[in-house]
This record gives sequence, C-alpha cells and structure tokens, in this order.
Amino acid sequence: MRKLFGKKQSAAADGDVLMGPARVDPRTKNLTKRLQPGDVAVIDHLDIDRIAAEALVACQPAVVLNAAKSTSGRYPNLGPGILLEGGVLLVDDLGPDVMAVPEGHSLRVEDGAVYDGETLVAEGVRQTDETIADAMAAAREGLSVQLESFAANTMDYLREERELLLDGVGVPDIRTVMEGRQVLIVVRGYHYKEDLVTLRPYIREYRPVLIGVDGGADAILDAGWKPDLIVGDMDSVSDKALNSGAEVVIHAYRDGRAPGKDRVEELGVPYVLFPATGTSEDVAMLLSDDKGAELIVAVGTHATLVEFLDKGRAGMASTFLTRLRVGGKLVDAKGVSRLYRHRISNFQVGLLAVAGLVALIVALVSTEAGKTLMGLFGARWDDLVSSIGLFGGGG
Repeated sequence: MRKLFGKKQSAAADGDVLMGPARVDPRTKNLTKRLQPGDVAVIDHLDIDRIAAEALVACQPAVVLNAAKSTSGRYPNLGPGILLEGGVLLVDDLGPDVMAVPEGHSLRVEDGAVYDGETLVAEGVRQTDETIADAMAAAREGLSVQLESFAANTMDYLREERELLLDGVGVPDIRTVMEGRQVLIVVRGYHYKEDLVTLRPYIREYRPVLIGVDGGADAILDAGWKPDLIVGDMDSVSDKALNSGAEVVIHAYRDGRAPGKDRVEELGVPYVLFPATGTSEDVAMLLSDDKGAELIVAVGTHATLVEFLDKGRAGMASTFLTRLRVGGKLVDAKGVSRLYRHRISNFQVGLLAVAGLVALIVALVSTEAGKTLMGLFGARWDDLVSSIGLFGGGG
C-alpha cells in the first residue's frame, strides 16, 4: 500500500494499491472544504477544470475517483494533467455506482478497480500521462464545435439581456458608493491568491471598493481586508463573510428564483436582489459599471476563450459580452501589478526633507567649521529677535 502526499510526488505507478476513507460529493468545490490528506475523493465532475484540480491537489488526497469522464473531448481541459502533475492518482468514468459509497468507508483502489472491503464497487479508467495526452489531442480536434456553440450561446445571451447590457435596465440600487472610485472584484479563480499579494500596495494606496464574488469575499478576508460588497448566489461564501458588515447582492434567476436568499435571511443579513442570466462575476462587473466606477480591476476572473470553456458551462458566453460592455474600464489584476508604480505622498516627501535637514545639522555640529557657522547663525538669530522686540515695543 502506498499513500501520496504533497504536490511534488509523482502519481501512483501501475500495480500500486491505495487505501483511504471515502469523501463523497458530486460538487467538487463542496468536497474540497472537508477533504483531508490521504482521503479518497469521490466526485462526479465532467471535464475537470483547472480551478477544481488545483483545489483537489491542495488537499492532497490519495486518489480522485470520478464517476464521469475527466475529459469528455469537448475541449482540451487542463484539470486531469494538473492532478497527475500534483502527484494525485486519477481514476475516472467509474459510473454512478461509485457515488453511492457511504461517507467515511475505507476504499481500496487497484489500478482502475475500486473495492469497499472485498466488494467490487466500480471499474474505470486509470489515467496516465499517455492517456491524458491522447485525450487532449482528440479534444483539440473537436474545439471548432465548441467555438460554434460558444458563439450561439453568446447570441442567445445578447437577445435575452440586451436591455441590461445596453441600458442597465434591472440594476438594483445599493448603498455602497462607487461613483468616481476604483473597484476591485475578487473571484476565487486562476491565481487569485498570488494576485492579491501583488496588489497589496495598490489596495493600500487607492483604497478601492472591494467586491467579493461568492467565495471571493472570504479571499478578501483571508488577505486581511474586509469586503465592501458581496455578490453571488451565496453557495460558496462563509457565514463569517456574510456577517462581516458587507452589503449583500444576491444573484437571482430571471424567473425570480434566488437559491441564496433563504440562507441570507436565516442569518438576518439585509440584501438586494439582482436578477440576471449570466454569471455572478458578470453581475459584479455590470453593477460596478452602472454605479459609476472609474476603474474595475479583476482578480481571478475569466479572460480567455480556453478559460471560458474550462469553466464548463454555456453561461460563460455572458462573461465575454460583459467584458465588451464594460469596455476600457476593466483591467486584469496582472496588468495592474505590472503597470502600477507606488506613488510618493506629500507626507513621505516632508518626512524625507526633515530627515535630510537633521542629517545636515548633525554633520555641521560634528565639525569645527560647522560649529563656528552654527555659532554665527545663532548670534544673527539673537540680533534679529532683539530687533523685532525693540520694533514691537516702540509701536
């Protein structure tokens, strides 16, 4: 038996037997909240994306068992390769039976077979570097189909939300003031932690409005700040963030359903609803633009076509159009960190001048010529004070 820990170890070799307690959840982002090193992660995730894979690797499970195909061939998703590079064995296409494994049961994985005790639960495909490379090659060939689908979804979204995109119809009123200010939108996406670290000087100096998109609010808290606004369907944000005093905007469906409303109401947190077809990060961008933000800085959001497809849902076409709508106001966090240069404030200039003056005085006092010069200056100063006193007395 061999268990794998850490990112720098290689995935298990053929014939290795891995064991560990099962942690079962069809939603990967929910599973990673309780996944511990050495556990067996059981998921149902078609086309494992980069963010999900990085979250799984960070938890250091012994193996990931996927009921679905980790790469369906729709597009070249990055997740499976990231898992193997992180030293995590991946067995996929196990079918729905594996999702019925009781939480906490000790599972044994031998190549592509999964056992609960002596009972064979399911058999799937053990992924290797070679199988992933073949799947990526096949997916690239079918990418043109996904491009056509993406374009069709974009047009559908434009027809459904043209009034919102063009005229801002349906944007709710909020109390957070954004007019003429810069806004920082944080999504727990690609490299959000690194970008937040890089942007510390920018945040300290410009004090932008901080908007957390669902779990992005917790990312802001973890970085040492407090969000001004939380936007999303509230499925991945913590109670701590919701109770932080930030204004809450719940992303609702166009038919009026708002899955996150009940949870927020149970906490007694006031909120406003924003019905929209797109994603929560779209809602945050459109809200910022409509309320007069001078600049919108995006952390962890999706910027490229591959990232849109890697998100794994047709709705990402809305983000493409939202970026067109927001236009020149929107910049990526990496661009800010490259272009930003720390400004020197008037206080810092004054402090520098005082330090220079003190250094000059010390240098003068420490030499004979300096002492003589200081003595002459003191005598002249006394004469000047005396003259002012006599002039004042004569008045």
